[in-house]
Amino acid sequence: MVYYVAVSLDGFIAGPSGETDAFLAGGDHLSALLAEFPETVPVHVAEALGIPIAAGRFDTVIMGRNTLGPALEIGVASPYPHLRQIVATHRPRGLSADLDVTDDPLRSVRELKGAPGGDLWLCGGGELAGSLRPEIDRLILKRNPVVFGRGIPLFGGSAYAPRSFDLVGTRAFDSGVVIEEYAAAR
Repeated sequence: MVYYVAVSLDGFIAGPSGETDAFLAGGDHLSALLAEFPETVPVHVAEALGIPIAAGRFDTVIMGRNTLGPALEIGVASPYPHLRQIVATHRPRGLSADLDVTDDPLRSVRELKGAPGGDLWLCGGGELAGSLRPEIDRLILKRNPVVFGRGIPLFGGSAYAPRSFDLVGTRAFDSGVVIEEYAAAR
């Protein structure tokens, strides 16, 4: 499972109320990310920008209900119809039939990791990432040149249990965004 997410310099994936507008929406990093991870663009964004959705390394996305929330608020019930979409929630009412729902994400991820297919993308949020930390094989962090001060942490709600990752690559862009990739230490 790959936790691929934008993050601030101070380790937040969103502001206190889920704000992400401080992250850079454009810049030289964007073409690199679109080339490498085209399947991670929500369908409504791809259509608005005229970006074709293409297959990539991920065939499944798992996200928390709060991560899905902004799409639902604008009437997008299924933001990644080209992927298997799993929503970790205890509040399944009102969700599209296109979405698989789990109230035990750790069990679901362990089952998915044992099945054939592409990589599993952990899209967010921080609480879900905290609960799934033992199953994260890779971190791909889109580190943005902004400090939030407070917000939703990269890993929220998890008990103190250090876990080591090895840095396997970095790419810096003129925009100030740095892509950091880490593999779980074995």
